[in-house]
Amino acid sequence: MSPDRLRRLGVIGAGQMGGGIAHVCALAGYNVVLTDISEEALQRGRQAIDRNLSRQVARGMIHEEEKGAAIRRIQMGVDYALFADCDMVIEAATEKEDIKREIFKKLTPALKPDALIATNTSSISITRLAASTDRPGKFIGMHFMNPVPVMSLVELIRGIATEEDTFAATRDLAVKLGKTPVAAEDFPAFIVNRILLPMINEAIYTLYEGVGSVEAIDTAMKLGANHPMGPLELADFIGLDTCLSVMQVLYEGLADSKYRPCPLLVKYVEAGWLGRKMRRGFYDYTGAKPVPTR
Repeated sequence: MSPDRLRRLGVIGAGQMGGGIAHVCALAGYNVVLTDISEEALQRGRQAIDRNLSRQVARGMIHEEEKGAAIRRIQMGVDYALFADCDMVIEAATEKEDIKREIFKKLTPALKPDALIATNTSSISITRLAASTDRPGKFIGMHFMNPVPVMSLVELIRGIATEEDTFAATRDLAVKLGKTPVAAEDFPAFIVNRILLPMINEAIYTLYEGVGSVEAIDTAMKLGANHPMGPLELADFIGLDTCLSVMQVLYEGLADSKYRPCPLLVKYVEAGWLGRKMRRGFYDYTGAKPVPTR
């Protein structure tokens, strides 16, 4: 397989991650098919892509003509038949294994035989997801960081059956998107989240046990460890439901008590306080300035 044969790309999910992936692919000159479960979700995705491209224009990172060309390269629709001509489809749906498996069941009959499938999962076994498709050798993990247009890292994760051609083509794509790829082994949460999420979980335990307030914990880590965002602020940005999902994958996959999700994290998710996207998490985002909720 020639790595440069990836010309037409599909993206499943028009949310923060999928929309960001479609954005960078279109800006890099690829024709993109973007799908989601409803026209409303696609409309929200379209608005977010337009807004983020406009931000890049305002900052002088791209020209208005490049923005217009990128938008024209993105085709949207809810039908998986749109993926028939795609050389690779990147799945960027919710971080739930059963949902991803259902997507792959619907997706594979729509694809041409040599099309690759990538998943943007941040923690789920690539080998297991690949086994639920008709092409484990053409399946790979391609984990982008959030926000996709800004963050330069992409983790590439081979499943046990992933062919070398698949890895080479995906690595080449990541480089053409202006990203820096790193190879990670197929262990729970890979590299970044294996390190990052337990730190966030520990920060939530620090709050839960009364060691410090939300403000104290975030200020301490920003000024004491030179982190650009405090861990609780970052948790809200990622989404507390996603944080919990990753911790559950780590806890179940590695069977080590150090990965036990903090009960306070579980409680926030049960309350629907999922962070910025719900305007409430460790901070309340309904006013002009975020205010700690504890």
